[in-house]
Amino acid sequence: MIEIPFLGEVEEDQFNNWIMSKPIAVNALGGEQFEFILDEYKDDKAKEEFHEAIQNFLSIDDSTLKEAQDHIYRYYKDIFVQLIPGDDWYIEIATPDEIWKHIKFGSTATVSRRPHGDKSVYISLECSCDWEREHGLQIVFKQGLHVNKIGPFDGHLTNSDAYANDELENVVYR
Repeated sequence: MIEIPFLGEVEEDQFNNWIMSKPIAVNALGGEQFEFILDEYKDDKAKEEFHEAIQNFLSIDDSTLKEAQDHIYRYYKDIFVQLIPGDDWYIEIATPDEIWKHIKFGSTATVSRRPHGDKSVYISLECSCDWEREHGLQIVFKQGLHVNKIGPFDGHLTNSDAYANDELENVVYR
């Protein structure tokens, strides 16, 4: 067993090069429990940056997500215009603050270092959502402090990475 600050004892998955924590309550996510997956942590030369991002993420409250709800709502609206009544995913959400009734957080928070660009540590959540069941919703927190990317789950940590466009570095939703 390995001990990681803020996570306690964790297990190593050598096949995936992951380290996984036991479930931990996350205040910003309504106190729901998440297993933290630390990707390529063991070989990282600046492990304290992982610790800092985790500490930041565990210390934020739901206001951080509320600041991102307009971006999530824009994502919903972009999908909604492609649907017609009777579609399985057709759902009407009148206002941004209603969006949370239609999102289900996953059970893991993946902590990883961006391989290029700023090379910071990010925390990514894969969520399901009523309006886009195939691609879901990805919410990414830069250094665990603020939401820096919203959109369908594509595994990228920034929109500049997702679209190979440096001009999108600080764009939360595209």
